[in-house]
Amino acid sequence: MIDSKDYQRIERAIDWIRSHYARQPAVAEMAAAVHLSPYHFSRLFRDWAGISPHQYLRVVTLQAAKRELANQSGTLATALDVGLSGSGRLHDLFVSIEAMSPGEYARGGQDLEIRYGHGDSPFGICSVATTKRGICALAFDNVTAAELRARWPGARLAADPAGARELLDRVFDNPAPGPFQLHLKASNFQFQVWRALLRVAPGTTISYGELADGIGRPGAARAVGQAVGSNPVAYLIPCHRVLRGDGEIGGYRWGPSRKAVMLARESSLLAASG
Repeated sequence: MIDSKDYQRIERAIDWIRSHYARQPAVAEMAAAVHLSPYHFSRLFRDWAGISPHQYLRVVTLQAAKRELANQSGTLATALDVGLSGSGRLHDLFVSIEAMSPGEYARGGQDLEIRYGHGDSPFGICSVATTKRGICALAFDNVTAAELRARWPGARLAADPAGARELLDRVFDNPAPGPFQLHLKASNFQFQVWRALLRVAPGTTISYGELADGIGRPGAARAVGQAVGSNPVAYLIPCHRVLRGDGEIGGYRWGPSRKAVMLARESSLLAASG
């Protein structure tokens, strides 16, 4: 079972390793930085990430080398339509998006029932809300009924803590999750960007400019960035895989540290499964 407290510990460890990778620190130094014994730290890190701290250090070092190469050539490798090899704990997420009809949009979700709740995830407390047609919100915080009502003023809200925890376990802690149906309201442009994000494979990244090129809107990187930032379904629509043009993390609706942790975990699990 996932313990969100582990996310807090590993977030600090990953931030520290990313800041100090250049001197290739030993495991004992990594453990001391987060006030754990080397044994406890190594066991917790492996349980969470699927590989050892030393293996993760190698992943970070490789990422840094790739950034340097990309900066020298002036581009990032485009990640659209790249398949994931290997199995293990990293998997492709099978996600489809169903748009809210114009009438539903205008009525603010009238006649819809939205069930909601929150639970633990590898990245901290996570909230989820669903209609009969799919997931309509997923966020790394405790979303309140008032916030949901502001987004869906016509909907009937029902707290469902047990259902939320079961769904979050499927999303984050199941070796074969999905498929997942999303039920969202947005402009055509936002849907276009979000669907393109679903083609960015786990363990890979893309820049805002490349994403704009990929949907046939070159020069629209700023508008693409706004659509990425408005994504209401964290993780399943992987907006965390979009980086700045220089390869740096950039902003993230739920915090740049969480974005770094999510990318680090995906890279670690990809390395372990490959």
